[in-house]
Amino acid sequence: MIDREQVLHVARLARLELTEDEVEHMTGELSKVLGHIDKIAELDLDDVAPTSHVVTVENALRPDEPEPSLPRDVALASAPAVSDDGFLVPSPQAG
Repeated sequence: MIDREQVLHVARLARLELTEDEVEHMTGELSKVLGHIDKIAELDLDDVAPTSHVVTVENALRPDEPEPSLPRDVALASAPAVSDDGFLVPSPQAG
């Protein structure tokens, strides 16, 4: 399915350094994954409605109720630099 050169190419794109053992292992693992995808692609799914969840999810979020916020002095206590009662961040450099 996927060969050693393809694994090395993907690793380079992801900026990963793989050992020879890892390349061999990933070649086998990625081939298995692609094999499963090929099996799924063989299925006739024309009459299957698309889903975002395999189970119905209702009311997964809590109500959006206002709550007291963190006091400013507590929020700024661990800031490396503070200016005008806020976080001091470096100016963007031209470039």
